Amino acid sequence: MAIRLVEQAYNGQTIKLKKSWISLDAMSSSLPLAVVAAEDNLFLEHSGFDFEAIQKAKEFNQKKKGKKIRGASTISQQTAKNVFLWPQRSWIRKGLEVYFTVLIEFVWGKKRIMEIYLNVIETGKGIYGVEAASQIYFGKSASDLTRREAALIAAILPNPLKWNPSSPSPYMYGRQQWILWNMNNIGKLSY
Repeated sequence: MAIRLVEQAYNGQTIKLKKSWISLDAMSSSLPLAVVAAEDNLFLEHSGFDFEAIQKAKEFNQKKKGKKIRGASTISQQTAKNVFLWPQRSWIRKGLEVYFTVLIEFVWGKKRIMEIYLNVIETGKGIYGVEAASQIYFGKSASDLTRREAALIAAILPNPLKWNPSSPSPYMYGRQQWILWNMNNIGKLSY
């Protein structure tokens, strides 16, 4: 958040920071399910790292040298990065991310990791967390989001500075449909 505020000021933009905390128990149960469906199907099963996804990303990136790289970060890794580290990619940051991921998996557990993740993720320009996103994009609390709205918020997470769930593109609608389908496959989250 601090880095984005400095970037806004440096670029001469109006400083914007919208953030509201909501407990996991208070938010719509569709939100954590939607982000698991969109970002990390094995969130409840792994211990912070999805080694199969890491291997697939490595193979993909070796084939596509010089093009956009594919990541394999889990929700736990993203939480560690968002809470303790900086966004730019480097081997030093990745090493620290591994350390903090192991630590939060051990100390916090899955339910707390999910709650923090949903409250600190970037969900738009100067917008952080699902409660602020829900208020801004849908004019309601995250506790009142429908499955479709939760899936749209999850759909923007790979690129929240580019995509807007209140005016989705055809690509966003397609991603939303895939997330809804995957939510049905997963069923329910049990921490």
